[in-house]
Amino acid sequence: MQAQEGAAAVVMEQPGEDTEAMTMEAASGDALLPVLLPNVGNEAEIDGADGARADEMRGLLAAIRRLESIVEEETAALATGKKVDFDDFSARKSRSMLEFVRLMRARMHLGSEVEITEEIQRLRQKLERNRSILEMHYDAVREVATIIVKAIKDAESDGTYTGRTMQDGK
Repeated sequence: MQAQEGAAAVVMEQPGEDTEAMTMEAASGDALLPVLLPNVGNEAEIDGADGARADEMRGLLAAIRRLESIVEEETAALATGKKVDFDDFSARKSRSMLEFVRLMRARMHLGSEVEITEEIQRLRQKLERNRSILEMHYDAVREVATIIVKAIKDAESDGTYTGRTMQDGK
């Protein structure tokens, strides 16, 4: 009975896109029953539900690993001093993060899976390292910009007002 309820719960959690795809297949003449429909006493369906869950896990794990790969690539480039195309990395990270968030929302029931949890924790650590290295680089850029601005102001100034403000204590 519990296995049947679990299979039924998986059906209720399917996103709307999947049912549209099934409707399109049915309309094309290759009408197939969804594998996840509860069927009393049919053990093959339970295996199908497990297979669908495994496919969902593989898809979510693949999305997490793609995001990890992008973050690691950017972190390595920053750490080694290579030229970094921030626009490219930002766009790639944004797309990958969007994919991950959408998959997590659609597959919330997978959030308790140990393997998913471990991958998300690894991703969090890599994102934190990436953030700290990016912050270090931005701090360096701010310092260089401050030096350049000061040098430009000093070069433009003829010193006329500099001595007087020093004497006034301002």
